[in-house]
Formats: sequence, C-alpha cells, structure tokens
Amino acid sequence: TLNNLPKNKAESVRKALEPDNVNFPENLTLELENFDNKLVFNFQSQGDMKKLIATVDEVLEHVQVALKVIE
Repeated sequence: TLNNLPKNKAESVRKALEPDNVNFPENLTLELENFDNKLVFNFQSQGDMKKLIATVDEVLEHVQVALKVIE
C-alpha cells in the first residue's frame, strides 16, 4: 500500500503499471485499487514463491520510477 498519495498521483501510478499487468507471469495476478489517498496492491500467487517475490520487487521498482517521473 502506498499511503498519502493525492488521487491524481495514485491514478497516474496505476495507469503507468497497466502495461506491466498485461503479460503478467503465469499463476500470478495483480489488482490495483485506488481509494482514500492510498494505492493498494493485491498480489495473488498459485505457485512459486520465488517468482512472486521477484515480481513484487519488479513492480515496486516500476512504482519508484513512475513516482520520480510524476514529480
């Protein structure tokens, strides 16, 4: 969860991550919710925990880049 984000920034980050969510690794899903100045990341995995951890790490890197670009 990213807290205390203005709604427009949270929405920009969510939109920036949409292309990454198209070819997501098999057996993994990511849902993004934007509410109450928060951007919530819901990851689900039905398999390899190493793949899940690597994917979460990659998504967080993309979030950092998106936040730097937005500011």
